[in-house]
Order: sequence, then structure tokens, then C-alpha cells
Amino acid sequence: MKKGVIILIVLAALALILYLSGKGSYNNMVKQRESVKAQWSNVENQYQRRADLIPNLVNTVKGYAEHEQTTLESVMEARSKATQIQLNADQLTPEAIQQYSAAQGEISSALGRLMAVAEAYPDLKANQNFRDLQVQLEGTENRIATERRKFNEEAQGYNAYIQQFPRLIWARLFNFDPIAYFTAEAGSERAPVVEF
Repeated sequence: MKKGVIILIVLAALALILYLSGKGSYNNMVKQRESVKAQWSNVENQYQRRADLIPNLVNTVKGYAEHEQTTLESVMEARSKATQIQLNADQLTPEAIQQYSAAQGEISSALGRLMAVAEAYPDLKANQNFRDLQVQLEGTENRIATERRKFNEEAQGYNAYIQQFPRLIWARLFNFDPIAYFTAEAGSERAPVVEF
């Protein structure tokens, strides 16, 4: 009789410990996942800001460099492609982030060509609207880099949290999957070539 009672008390204590650790772990996993989603929204906001600046920049350049139509069209086409890719915060897989990042990389490349074109037009470089847009675009690029870094930090904290024992059990049980990181684009280790 005593062995049965002791076993029952031990099992009840284990059940209570598992319940309490699971309850706190689940709530913390939800909190951390929501923090990652919020940071993802900050990344998207900065990319949207850049997309919103591009038409103004293109229109300013267009007035000075009408024969550079192919460059202007490539910038607008890259912007169009990038804004068509919508990535829900619940779908932050490595493949989805890579696709999103590649589309944003096309915008960066097209903008680089646009800035190279602008160098050939001294009047354009002296234009106050163009200079203001250039400064805004530079600031936006810095904000994008900052928000991507913060997103990776949030994702790292969340991923580490859900992969620690015993939370790992609860994470798998309740489908808390790891979040992918932003990584450098292929070829980004080489400096771009700018020709005039």
C-alpha cells in the first residue's frame, strides 16, 4: 500500500511540474513569436518606405535623363516585382525569406544603376529634390539594415528559447517552428562595379 501511494505522489508531482513548466513555456513562446512577428513588420515597413521613395526619385531623374529610359524602367520593374511579393509573418521559412530578399536585392541593384546614371548629369546632382531623395533613400537603406539585424536578433532569441529542454517538448507539441534569418545575398562579398 505504501509503495502505491509513494508512486502516486511522485507521478502527481511530475504531472504538476510538467503542467507548470508547460504553461509558462507556452506563454513565453507565444510572446517571443509575437515579438518576432512585430519585428518582421518593422522590416516590411522600411522596405515599403523605400518602395514609396522610388517613384519620386525616378521622376526626378526622368526630367534630366530622358534617354536613360531603360535604366528608369528597370528600377520601376524591380520595384513592381518586389512589392508583389508579400510574406506573412507566419511563413518565415528560409525559402520565403530568400525569395523576398532576392526581390529586394533587385531593387538595390537597379537603384545602384540609377545612381550611376545620375553621376553623369551634373545639373541633376545639383538638384535639391534629387539630393533630398538621395539622402532619404540612404537613410532608408540604413533603417532596412538596422531592422533586418533586429529581426535576426529576435529570431535568434526565439529559436534558442524553443530549442532548449524541456521547452523543446512543448514547442514541438504546439507547432512552434524555428524562424529563418536574413542572410547575405549570393555574391554580396564582392564590391559592385560602377562604370560611367
